[in-house]
This record gives sequence, structure tokens and C-alpha cells, in this order.
Amino acid sequence: MKSPVGTLSNGTVLRQQDGGTKSRQVPIWQKSNLTLEEAAAYSGIGINKLRSMTDSDECKFVLWNGTKRLIKRRKLDEYLDKAFSI
Repeated sequence: MKSPVGTLSNGTVLRQQDGGTKSRQVPIWQKSNLTLEEAAAYSGIGINKLRSMTDSDECKFVLWNGTKRLIKRRKLDEYLDKAFSI
């Protein structure tokens, strides 16, 4: 991981990328779309279970960007609030 180059007032750490620009690391709970790995860490549901849940055409919380699968965080929260078991 690259060394930190600064910290914002809210605690977000700025890291230097290859081109010398500063990047901002956004916490998972503030992102609107999550990768499978991020969604698994956020929700406590395994990656394989999330993959099988989002394979369905009726899944309301998946967003496809080409072949990349993203999870809509707020829709996932709503789904899990209503679900008894998965």
C-alpha cells in the first residue's frame, strides 16, 4: 500500500498514486455501489452467496457495468431488512 501523504479533517487518508496525484479513500459505508468483496465485508454475507443472489434477473440490488458486478448498497440494506433468511 502506498504511504499516506495527508489526512482530511474527517479522518480520510490521502495516498499518492503513481502519477503523483492524491487519491481519496472513501469508506465502504459511504459508497453507493460496492464490489462483491466490499459488499461481503460490509454485510457479512459470503462472496459466493452474493454472487448466486445477484445472478437472478429479478435481483433489485445488482448493477452491471459490462461484465463487472456492482452491489447497490442502499438497495441491499433494504433487501436485508425485509429478509428473514437468505
